[in-house]
Amino acid sequence: MKPITHIQLSYLVSLARNRHFGMAARECHVTQPTLSMQIQKLEEDLGVILFDRSKKPVEPTETGFEIIEQAEKALLEVSKIENLAHEDKGEIRGEFKLGVIPTLAPYLLPLFLESFIQSHPKIELVIEELQTGQIIQRLKLDTLDGGILATPLGHKGILEQPLFYEPFVVYLSPMHPLLKKKMLTEKELSREDIWLLNEGHCFRDQAIEICKKQVSKESMRKNLIFESGNLETLKRLVDSKFGYTLIPYLALEGMKDRKKKLRFFKPPVPTREVSLVHSRVHLKTNILLALKKSIQSSLPDELKQNTFKRKLIGLPPQTVS
Repeated sequence: MKPITHIQLSYLVSLARNRHFGMAARECHVTQPTLSMQIQKLEEDLGVILFDRSKKPVEPTETGFEIIEQAEKALLEVSKIENLAHEDKGEIRGEFKLGVIPTLAPYLLPLFLESFIQSHPKIELVIEELQTGQIIQRLKLDTLDGGILATPLGHKGILEQPLFYEPFVVYLSPMHPLLKKKMLTEKELSREDIWLLNEGHCFRDQAIEICKKQVSKESMRKNLIFESGNLETLKRLVDSKFGYTLIPYLALEGMKDRKKKLRFFKPPVPTREVSLVHSRVHLKTNILLALKKSIQSSLPDELKQNTFKRKLIGLPPQTVS
């Protein structure tokens, strides 16, 4: 039997993940015939059929599942060897797969990506916008190197490095009675007319359908429940004289024309802890550290301050003796 190559294992795992030859080929940056030929050659060398091609999408055979599991382990071990060598040399290089939740990605990524890429040209950063549950699952499967999301998670085996504490701001419809106040407290917010920001979940189709409806009666609004992870949808609903919603601080960039509709909270301010999470203890630590430094240095000044968290929860600044 001929030796199995690293490339063949990579194609095998990619096809198992995508269940589609075309998608797997795009992920591996090769043509579909090239990937298909290598999978077929691997099957011939092993003397087994790895995928049932009669099914759509293609599905691993019973033996295929077992071989794919071993292939994933083999690729991981090779990756560990390469990364340990880089770590020992003090090099900051290699591929880093990062998952970011939808309510952070559009606002946080533009702050640090350009400077990070320029400062670390040997790092290949692969970013996906994923829900919290997807990030956790893929960290455990070792198909992600890290994630940026709201913590604490409380998941065994997931390590959390807090990056910053982000306050929430109230965004109110034009005629909302709470606009008469300069600052708000949580107790002043009604549950009847809030559009909920459901962390990491987007219901775009439902949002479009709801926006088409003419909802004007107060009684109807009380019976309407809509949750979305799409901040722009929530903003548009508020702009259409529908209640209010909560906006994370970083999303305020570009909302200067809507400033009159924003109200900040009095301390203690509702916040979320944003962290860089990972599952490995001693792997790609140089990249993790570089990423953490880049993100924190790119934040608005008000989120960098050491005393910011204490101010949010209503405590006086700490004094140094």
